[in-house]
Amino acid sequence: MEWQEFERKFPQKLNEQQKEAVQSVEGPVLLLAVPGSGKTTVLVTRLGYMIYAKGIAPEKILTVTYTVAATEDMAARFASLFGTDMADRLTFKTINGICAGIIHTYGRKTGRTPFALLNDEKVIADTLAKIYQKTERTYATESDLQTVRTLITYIKNSMLTDAEIREMDKTADMKISAIYKEYNTWLREQKLMDYDDQMVYAYTMLQRFPELLRLYQDKFPYLCVDEAQDTSKIQHAIIALLASKTENLFMVGDEDQSIYGFRAAYPEALLSFEKNHPGAKVLLMEENFRSGAGIVKAADTFIQKNTLRHKKHMRAIKDGEEVVKEIAVKTRDDQYRYLTAVAENCAAARADRVGGRSDNGTADASHTVAVLYRDHECALPLIDLLERKEIPYRMRNAEISFFTHRTVLDVLNIMKLAMHPKDAETFLQVYYKINTYIRKEDALQIARISETQDISVWNAAVRYHGLSDYTMSSVQNTRMHMQQLLTERGDKAVKHILYYMGYQEYLERCGLKADKIEILQILGSREDSMAGLLQRLRELQDILTRKETDYSCNFILSTIHASKGLEYDTVYLMDVTDGILPAQMISSSLNMYGDGKISAEERKTYEEERRLFYVGATRAKSELYVFTTGKPHSFCKELLSHPVTCRVKRKGIPSTP
Repeated sequence: MEWQEFERKFPQKLNEQQKEAVQSVEGPVLLLAVPGSGKTTVLVTRLGYMIYAKGIAPEKILTVTYTVAATEDMAARFASLFGTDMADRLTFKTINGICAGIIHTYGRKTGRTPFALLNDEKVIADTLAKIYQKTERTYATESDLQTVRTLITYIKNSMLTDAEIREMDKTADMKISAIYKEYNTWLREQKLMDYDDQMVYAYTMLQRFPELLRLYQDKFPYLCVDEAQDTSKIQHAIIALLASKTENLFMVGDEDQSIYGFRAAYPEALLSFEKNHPGAKVLLMEENFRSGAGIVKAADTFIQKNTLRHKKHMRAIKDGEEVVKEIAVKTRDDQYRYLTAVAENCAAARADRVGGRSDNGTADASHTVAVLYRDHECALPLIDLLERKEIPYRMRNAEISFFTHRTVLDVLNIMKLAMHPKDAETFLQVYYKINTYIRKEDALQIARISETQDISVWNAAVRYHGLSDYTMSSVQNTRMHMQQLLTERGDKAVKHILYYMGYQEYLERCGLKADKIEILQILGSREDSMAGLLQRLRELQDILTRKETDYSCNFILSTIHASKGLEYDTVYLMDVTDGILPAQMISSSLNMYGDGKISAEERKTYEEERRLFYVGATRAKSELYVFTTGKPHSFCKELLSHPVTCRVKRKGIPSTP
């Protein structure tokens, strides 16, 4: 079947770049698709073209996607265009799904029993908690365990050497090399593997058993890979092995949208595609069908300054009076109150069910408004306000580790000790983090006296005669601070702990950041007492644990990561401030693009920060607002050559001056 006949039989509105991609079937092809360029449409149409126009059996094609949801969506879209018969004969798999099949086939062919897959998250968490306690000599919080899991995933997906793993100890807040080694030893002893091991073992099997590799190469001579920029080093290595016989590899991605470095995403594979696949064809899809021209131009100009990328320019197809503006506020709390007004406006429109602008100024009820941010904890003060006013909102992936983060727990434990001075267990958790200058052996004796005599730890310190005059003076001083905390507002109590009780110094000694504590201060500013703050935090944690998703709500809260691949009519980017987004600044922007020098690792990290901002900006269809405070905000300045400040009217409806 010729192309013209295929177009007539299966009509699709494709531009010239898309048509070229669909018709590129043989050999290695890298398709670089900018945001909103219709890559899924091209992928699905290309599958149909391969089957109906080129006569390739669907069983010979393997399509690799990033998530299970993506496999289901792509299969459904193919079925809607080309029918269920062919859809049922195609293979759509995640990389883990492919690896599970490889391991199963290996066991069947060799007669060996592969390790069992450990998918019980509680067993993994309990095991890592025991290893963490043994290695770090302290109990792991939920946040600590999340960090451990992320680092282990990073190590296995990045194919790091033992030396490289040991090097991670210098920057991690734990001895990750020791934890990693003991965890892997435990897995082997139990004859188990985790999801990351699936890829490690599958890759090893393909390398060591050529007949197994040939079996899969013959089974799937055509490979299609979606979201290649999010694929890890070991995943790319597996794909390269599978495609090495025919080199019929069609890889779709965009290194400008690679934002999962913490999960070991390896966009370098896209940059070295032509080197690794001689004779490869690199195609571009540069037309954005999603966003207005102003948004597209601003975002494209911004990302052009990245250096670790292919040369391409995003172009807008849509015309219109789109909005790209800065909202300059004095404080982060002003930002949350502004967004609360926006949410009220959305709720009013939803209640009225008005199509289009109504006389009272409420927004279109079908108009989607998304607030995007770096981490969920950034949204906590906004969620607090929305819950207080009972304003509806929808939250994507509401997993928040803030409440169990070590620094947050430390501050809360100090507050608890102030309220319950007989709590010897809490005393032992915090005494060395504030300026008591008590030695460990003395602290244990003080805790014992407190428990056996049912007195406060401070009275126990007086009765214990093993402290020096200097230490005793420090203890009495700490006791006075504790009493003062009981009289202060929530935010004042947090600042008191940080700056007057020595906790800031403890953080600096341990190389820990105080960014979580700023969120505590904002939440505390709304509470008249320290006890009120503790109670509100418990309430918020319970709310987020129990909250059900209201899919009809058009006011959405999401991390930028969770918003990837989605689009909204209006987007508000929160906290676009140096230190938050970007999280870390290089020493000078002149060093990035001028005559100075920065390390390769610095450049890699900073450019991913830029990509994260770019992905957030390109979620917007018609309106993009960027929040800044009085602090430096390099990304916003770069995005907007002529920023416009926005205000909130008395009724809480956003407007421009």
